[in-house]
Amino acid sequence: MKYSNIVTGKFIKRPNRFIAHVEIDGKEEIAHVKNTGRCKELLIPGCEIYLEENDNPKRKTRFSLIGVKKGDLLINMDSQAPNKVVGEWLAQGGIYQNPTRIKPETTYGSSRFDFYMEENEKKAYIEVKGVTLEEDKIARFPDAPTERGVKHINELIQAKEEGYDAYIIFVIQMQGMKLFKPNDVTHKEFGDTLRKAKECGVHVIAMDCEVTRESLVINTEVPINLS
Repeated sequence: MKYSNIVTGKFIKRPNRFIAHVEIDGKEEIAHVKNTGRCKELLIPGCEIYLEENDNPKRKTRFSLIGVKKGDLLINMDSQAPNKVVGEWLAQGGIYQNPTRIKPETTYGSSRFDFYMEENEKKAYIEVKGVTLEEDKIARFPDAPTERGVKHINELIQAKEEGYDAYIIFVIQMQGMKLFKPNDVTHKEFGDTLRKAKECGVHVIAMDCEVTRESLVINTEVPINLS
């Protein structure tokens, strides 16, 4: 996926989940934050950020914060981006080589999965999770407790038991990670449920991304440690 009209700025503060005060060309602006997560380890006052400029007069904010520099890492923090890049990846044969149907936002049970996919007789439900948390080149999820995430995994287990293929794909919105691990310190129930899903035959995949200021593309698979 590609962005347009990217500008560089500095992060000042984030008064709530939805907006940030930023500095662009020496002027303070208010930007929409395209990630409602905490991101406290990313949005540090003075850090370099990347924003998409939009000239739509109906928008309340002219800029959207989509990326941040953390040391030598360029991290995409747009929470809508993982679904977009996975959609592109699936269409290119990421899971099924020649998919005959890819349907986003599909209801199963009491959950809405990110994708439903078919290839002839094969049918799969797919849940996507964006990952922006890293420590010492280890990517982790979640960065905050997520009961919704636990529910999704349990429904994937049920789908698998009913004969569907089931996948949870962790999209690591950066490059160069050595490993992916569930963040048991933050939410052990999520990690335990993920381990249970793996044992039940749900496919657990972690993919890193090639990140630039203007783009995000699925890159290579990252090893997973569920222990």
